[in-house]
Amino acid sequence: MSAPSVPSEASASKDPQGRPTVSEREARQVAEDAREQGWRKPSFAKEMFLGRFRLDLIHPHPVPAPDDVRRGEAFLAKVRAFCDEKLDGALIEREARIPDEVIAGLKELGVLGMKIDVKYGGLGLTQVYYNKALSLIGSANPAVGALLSAHQSIGVPQPLKMFGTQEQKDTFLPRLARTDISAFLLTEPDVGSDPARLATSAVPDGDEYVLDGVKLWTTNGVVADLLVVMARVPKADGRKGGITAFVVEADSPGITVEHRNAFMGLRGLENGVTRFHQVRVPAANRIGEEGAGLRIALTTLNTGRLSLPAMCVGAGKWCLKIAREWSGAREQWGRPVARHEAVGEKISFIAATTFALEAVVDLSSQMADEDRNDIRIEAALAKLYGSEMGWRMADELVQIRGGRGFETAESLAARGERAVPAEQMLRDMRINRIFEGSTEIMHLLIAREAVDAHLAVAGDIIDPDKSLADKARAGAQAGRFYARWLPKLVAGTGQLPGSYAEFHPSGHADLSVHLRYVERTSRKLARSTFYAMSRWQGRMETKQGFLGRIVDIGAEIFAMSAACVRAEMLRAGGDHGREAYQLADVFCRQARIRVEELFTRLWSNTDEIDRKVVDGVMSGTYTWLEEGIVDPSGDGPWIADATPGPSGRENVHRRIG
Repeated sequence: MSAPSVPSEASASKDPQGRPTVSEREARQVAEDAREQGWRKPSFAKEMFLGRFRLDLIHPHPVPAPDDVRRGEAFLAKVRAFCDEKLDGALIEREARIPDEVIAGLKELGVLGMKIDVKYGGLGLTQVYYNKALSLIGSANPAVGALLSAHQSIGVPQPLKMFGTQEQKDTFLPRLARTDISAFLLTEPDVGSDPARLATSAVPDGDEYVLDGVKLWTTNGVVADLLVVMARVPKADGRKGGITAFVVEADSPGITVEHRNAFMGLRGLENGVTRFHQVRVPAANRIGEEGAGLRIALTTLNTGRLSLPAMCVGAGKWCLKIAREWSGAREQWGRPVARHEAVGEKISFIAATTFALEAVVDLSSQMADEDRNDIRIEAALAKLYGSEMGWRMADELVQIRGGRGFETAESLAARGERAVPAEQMLRDMRINRIFEGSTEIMHLLIAREAVDAHLAVAGDIIDPDKSLADKARAGAQAGRFYARWLPKLVAGTGQLPGSYAEFHPSGHADLSVHLRYVERTSRKLARSTFYAMSRWQGRMETKQGFLGRIVDIGAEIFAMSAACVRAEMLRAGGDHGREAYQLADVFCRQARIRVEELFTRLWSNTDEIDRKVVDGVMSGTYTWLEEGIVDPSGDGPWIADATPGPSGRENVHRRIG
C-alpha cells in the first residue's frame, strides 16, 4: 500500500500496438496521483477503520428537507406510472433493445436531468431521490436503470457539474437535461483498472486536440450524443500532459462505433466498441487541466457509485416480494415452503439484507446531499456491499424458486404459470460485481483509503527509495502518532453495558448491544491492521487476501451501524419502528457471524499455499488435470488489436430521436 516516489507519468516507451509500457511501480503511482489527497471533512468510515466509532456523524439520521421530499415523491409517482404503463421489461429482454419510444418518454419526464440543476432545465433532485428513482426504474428493467445511471452518475453531467467551466455548463447541461444521452469512455481492450497503460492519445494542434484510439465497453456509447473521453496528452515543453478528460460530440468525423456488445445479462444495454481516428476536439471541451482526467473520474465516482447499490436495493425488494408470494403458495410435505427452516433462513436473509442495504444507500446519499462529511469510503463500501449482497439475494431467490427459478419467464408463461424473471435477475445482477470497479479492485481501493493515516505518518519507513535520514524522521513522527493512537484501541464505550441505551426502547429489540459490538469491533479491526502493517511493512500491498477481509469486516459493521440508525429514525417517526428494529436486529446477528468468520480468516487461511498452487498452474505443472475435455471456445486473440488507425467496420451508432 506504499506510495513510492517515482515520476507520476508512465514511461514514454510503447509496445508494438502503441500502448505505453509501464512498470508495476509506475502503474501504482499513476493511480496514487489520481487519488483525492487529504481529508477536509470528517468521515464516519475512515474513523471506523481507525478504531474510532463516531456515531455522532450519522446519528440522528440525517433527513431531507421537506421541499426536497415533496418534489421527490411527486416525481417518483410519475416515474412509477410510466413504468407501469409504458415500460415492458419482457419486451426489452426479448428484443435486446430498449424501444426508442420508452427512451423518448423518459426524456419527456425529465429523467435525463434528474441530477441537473433546474437553471439548466434539469429537475435538481437530491442524491436520495435520484437513487430512489433508479431503484424504481431498475426494478422494472435493469438495462434502463443502467442507461440512466451511466448517463448521469459517470457520464458528462456529473464531471461538468463538479469540474466544468461556466461556458461548458451553459453549453452542454441543457442538452443533457432533456435530449442528449451521454457515455463515459475510459476502458480500452487492454486497459481496465490499471489506467497507466491507457493508449488513446489526444495530441494538441492549435486550439484543438486530435484523438486516436479504441475504447471498449462504452456503456451508452452506441446511442450517446455526448461522450466523456479519457485520453493521454503527450508531455512537451511547457505542457504537463497526462490523462485528460474531454467532452466529445458522438457524431464527430472519425468516430466509429464498431460493435454493439452482447452480455450474459442486461440485454438492453447499449454498450459498444468505439474507435477514434483523427477526431478533432476543441480545446474548450477539455474538462479541467491536462493530466487531471483520472482525478476527475475518481472524484465523480465518490457519489456516482451510489447509483449501483441503489439499484441493488430495488432488486432486493423485488426478490423479497417474489420470495414471500411464492413461498406462501408453494407447498411441500403438507405446509408452505416458507415454513421449512431451510427455505425460511433464505427469506430471512433477503429481508434483513434488503433493509440494511437500503439503510446504507439512504444514509450515504443523505450525507452526500448535506455535504458535511467526506463519503468517498462510504460510497465505495456501499458499492462493494450492495453488489455482493445483491447477487447473493438474487441467487437465493433462484434457489427458493427451484426449477422455476432456472426457467425463463417466457417459458413459464407459455406453459401457463406466472412469468417471474428470477433467472434474468440473476444474470442482470452479476455485472454489478464488476461494474465501476470489480470487487477485487474495490477491496484494494478501500484498503488504500483505510490505511491512509498510517501511510501519512509511516509511509517513508517502508518506501525503499527513501534515505536513512528520511526514514529516521518518519520513524520519529510515527512514534508520536502511535503513542497517542494505540492506547485508545484498548478500551471504549463498547465495553460499557449501558452504552447506546437510546437504541433499546421499551417493547423493541435491543440494538444497543449491536452498536457496542460495532464499537469493539472497530477497535479490533484497527489493531489487526496495525499488527499486519508492523508484520509485513512494505509487503502489505501484496497481501490482497488479508486486505480484502479487512475491508469486508468494515463493510459489515458500516451496514450494521446504518441499519441501527435507520431503525431508530423510523421508530422515532412512528413509521414501522417495531418491525424496523426487528429487521435491524436479525441483520446485525447475521452480520456478526460473518464478521467473526472474517476475523478468523485474517490469520487462518490458505493464502500462502494458494500462491504456490497458482505458481504451479501458471508454470504448467497441472496441465494433466485439464485432460479429458473439449474446449468449445473459438479461435482468436485473447485481447483484440487496438492499434490506432481508421476503422474498416460499419458504424453501428444510432441516434434516438
